[in-house]
Amino acid sequence: MSLLIKAKMACRVSESTVTYNDELTSLIEAALADLGITDIDEAKLTTEDTDPLIERAVMTYCKMNFGYAVLTNDQYDRLKSSYDEQKSQLLMSSSYTNWGESNA
Repeated sequence: MSLLIKAKMACRVSESTVTYNDELTSLIEAALADLGITDIDEAKLTTEDTDPLIERAVMTYCKMNFGYAVLTNDQYDRLKSSYDEQKSQLLMSSSYTNWGESNA
């Protein structure tokens, strides 16, 4: 299943609806770029065969930014905290960074 379809499901958009495809695709790309500006291994930041933890962070990012006007401040803050925590956990794991390779 593609990240776009998963993002639609996460944002409660019907899979057959194409109206939000561009916005959700842009959010997926932005999430992967946001994770990419950290030390997370770029090889893990793909739209093909995405790692489950990367995928979960991307879905949280999409939910946080999709239709922002309908979220309350508390909902946005909760999703933002969740995304930041997921990103931090990825950065603390040598499985998701290049730290071990650069020291070799």
